[in-house]
Amino acid sequence: MVHSTRNMCGIIGYIGNREAVKVLIDGLKRLEYRGYDSAGVAVLNNGKIQIERAEGKLTCLEAKLKKFKSRAGFACPRSKLAEFAEFKLSGNIGIGHTRWATHGVPSERNAHPHRVGDVVVVHNGIIENYSELRKKLIQKGFRFLSETDTEVFCHLINEELKKQFDIQQAIRNALTKVRGSYALVVLHGQDPEHLYVARQSSPLVIGLGKGENFVASDVAAILPYTRDVIFLEEGELVTLSREPIRRASQKITWDPLTAEKGGFKHFMLKEIFEQPRVVNDTLMGRIQPDSGVLTLEGIPKLFGRCGFPFQKVEIVACGTSYHAGLVGKYWLESMARVPVNVSLASEFRYATPVIDSKTLVIPISQSGETADTLAATTQAKKEKGNILAICNVLGSSLARLAHTTLYTHAGPEIGVASTKAFVSQLTVLYLLALEIAKRRGELDTNEVRKKMAELCKIPQHLESILKGAKIIKKVAKNCIRASHFLFIARGSNYPLALEGALKLKEISYVHAEGFAAGELKHGPIALVEKKIPVVALIPKGETYEKILSNVEEVKARGAFVIAICEAGDKHVSEAVDVIIPIPKTDPTQTPLLYTIPLQLFAYTIANEKGCDVDQPRNLAKSVTVE
Repeated sequence: MVHSTRNMCGIIGYIGNREAVKVLIDGLKRLEYRGYDSAGVAVLNNGKIQIERAEGKLTCLEAKLKKFKSRAGFACPRSKLAEFAEFKLSGNIGIGHTRWATHGVPSERNAHPHRVGDVVVVHNGIIENYSELRKKLIQKGFRFLSETDTEVFCHLINEELKKQFDIQQAIRNALTKVRGSYALVVLHGQDPEHLYVARQSSPLVIGLGKGENFVASDVAAILPYTRDVIFLEEGELVTLSREPIRRASQKITWDPLTAEKGGFKHFMLKEIFEQPRVVNDTLMGRIQPDSGVLTLEGIPKLFGRCGFPFQKVEIVACGTSYHAGLVGKYWLESMARVPVNVSLASEFRYATPVIDSKTLVIPISQSGETADTLAATTQAKKEKGNILAICNVLGSSLARLAHTTLYTHAGPEIGVASTKAFVSQLTVLYLLALEIAKRRGELDTNEVRKKMAELCKIPQHLESILKGAKIIKKVAKNCIRASHFLFIARGSNYPLALEGALKLKEISYVHAEGFAAGELKHGPIALVEKKIPVVALIPKGETYEKILSNVEEVKARGAFVIAICEAGDKHVSEAVDVIIPIPKTDPTQTPLLYTIPLQLFAYTIANEKGCDVDQPRNLAKSVTVE
């Protein structure tokens, strides 16, 4: 099984004898789950490049592209006119894109494809040094029409073309100047016989046809036309024509819906497995472990060039984002030594919080449209609070309301139960804690470098945990018949006990509670009975011996204890019924690792029970009403 490692935007390209725009729109419909804030297509016909782009979902682009056939003497209701519509653009070679914004707000001018001269580009990924490249190009007199990192590619390739005629070599030279990740398809106005495709850390797949070929960011886009595909290798740059490709291919047997999910059964499972990439994307361009330099967009403007101008921090959020905020409180207070309060956004306004110009308010929301969080943020802003939002969606209501926003770069999250959005929020909160600790002099540069170095290992550690998914699933299957679960932890992992219980409740409909382990003896231990599953998070650190004592308390009362702990921990192995091993990391970073086993545990139980994992009952992805 081949799984995609990136889920930011959708790309489709075609060269053959069909009307390209029909293939492009059909492919984009199958890719829209990857991005839906804008879309566009470019078609080449008789040396003329035609581009159409639109903000919003794909239907907005489709409406701009269509014209209506005249049907003399035939009366037809307006709602039926679309059946007789045809596309305005014509040509047999073209490229298309559906966007999830990472640089530049969702708008028509930021929509792909982008064009400079005869160079037209669609791109998936993040150019890490785009700001630096953009400044240099502007100094040379180049004019930018969008806010995107992708337009940099167009200018770089066009600049190289002025030095030589070979378009492929021009692309190759341009790519040497770029740092980051990309899946790239280039259309050249003077070359109707070729598309040029390249990839680095973002997937691209070529579909093989007879007298035609396809390229896409996911196999889902091309399954109606071919099931013979070639997955491009890392760092490849290839030329695509109508001619047969003499190269070993694979036969895809997935149905279209499974293909959208990358071969996974559910979007939630796919998104769990995307988390190593998500953490990497969230870190990209923000940390330099060798120098200890942190680059968090908008922070210098809000905080000033040095120091930390606020006396306290107020975090507001709902649901899973609230749990991320609780972890952030531990990090900010322990590393940066700044007082932090975390409030449920739905309760924030009714608790008469004390907010002033010396308060940093951090609202957290995946969608940026959560009504309770927006209402809390609006109130905090009225009271002169300084708003630093953590959000996944560019141009969202929360991002527009905030003074500055740290984006999580998790890509669209389709499953209602949040997974990759949560780990990306944790990653941003950790970076923010490092930044503030450094500004306040609580961590010196050497300490920051060490933590950055460990942070860079997190994606690799997450991959390792996911490779051991069978262990987690086996443990979960042994608990299928349980009707009650307890999750316990201490310190910065205590919010994960809350999150683990929430995940189990929301997708499997099983009763579960999360507790600070030290609180068990103050009441919750009354819930412990024979064979009740107790999931204990036991990382090495200052609370290690304390939570082992709590485990002994529940074991003595007949609980079935599942421990998530450091691999090779013999003390824990001897004290519990079963362990889920986790790689060793910096003690402050364990929440980033202990998250995945909890998600897989909940997923497995829900899946085994036959629940609708992606759309659990009574729940919506974004709660836009109070």
